Amino acid sequence: MPRIKANGININYVISGPANAPWFTFSNSLGTNVTMWDEQAELLSKDWRVLRYDQRGHGGTDAPKPPYSFDQLIGDIIALWDALGVKKTVFCGLSMGGITGIGLCIKHPDRLTGFIGADCRCDSPPGFREAWDERIAHATNHGMDSMSDLTVRRWFTERFLKANPAVIEKVKNMIRTTPLDGWVGGCRALQEIHYREHLGKIKTPVQFLCGAEDGAANPAYMRPMHEAVPGSRFAVIPDTGHISNMEGAPQFNEIMTGFLKTL
Repeated sequence: MPRIKANGININYVISGPANAPWFTFSNSLGTNVTMWDEQAELLSKDWRVLRYDQRGHGGTDAPKPPYSFDQLIGDIIALWDALGVKKTVFCGLSMGGITGIGLCIKHPDRLTGFIGADCRCDSPPGFREAWDERIAHATNHGMDSMSDLTVRRWFTERFLKANPAVIEKVKNMIRTTPLDGWVGGCRALQEIHYREHLGKIKTPVQFLCGAEDGAANPAYMRPMHEAVPGSRFAVIPDTGHISNMEGAPQFNEIMTGFLKTL
C-alpha cells in the first residue's frame, strides 16, 4: 500500500474502485488498521472510489509521540484528501474513526456528501476518561501483545468470540502490531472528545448506528446523539458488540448501502 506525506506525517492508504466513481472514505478505530474494512471495501468498490487510510499512529501510518488530538486526526484526513485530489466524499468511521467524522461534520462540512458514524461517542465524561488511563498504564507496562485478549473481550460478544476464531485472530493481530505510541496517542485523543454541544449544528446527511451490546457506545448513549442531529438516521444491530462492521457485517452492510441510496 502506498504512503503519502500529509500534515507532517506519512499516511498509509489504499484506493479501490472505478477512477470516475464518487469517493467513499473509511476510517479505522483505535488499535486497528485499513483491513478492518476489507468486507465493506470489497462491497462498495463496484460503484464507489473507496479510500481507506490508517489513522495517525496506526497500521502503516507514522506514529509520532503522543498525545494526539481529534483536531490532529481531522487535519490528517483533510491533508490526505488534498494530496489525493478528493474534493468531496462520503465518510464512514467506527469508534475513533466515527468521532473523527463527527469533527469533520462540524468543522469541514463542505468536504462531505454524507457521514456514517458507527459505535462512536461525542464526549469524554468522568469514568470514561479514567478508564483510558488504566489501559495506557497496562499497555505501557506489559506491551501491546497483552492488550489483544483484553481488548477483543471488550469489543465482541462472547458468542462471536467462540464462533469466529479467524476473525478474532485478525483483530488481535491488528492490536498487537499497533505501535505503543500510536495506541497511547489515540487513547489521549479519546479522553478529550468535546462535540456534544455542537451536534445540533451538523447539516451533513448522517447515519448513526451501533451494536446493541456495545459497551462503549451503546444505543442508550448514541440515540440522544441521533436526536441532536437534525434529520439524522439511527439503527441498532442486534446481538453485536463494538466492532459492528465485523461482528454484524450483514446488517451493517445493509444499513450502509441503504443510507447511500438516500444521498
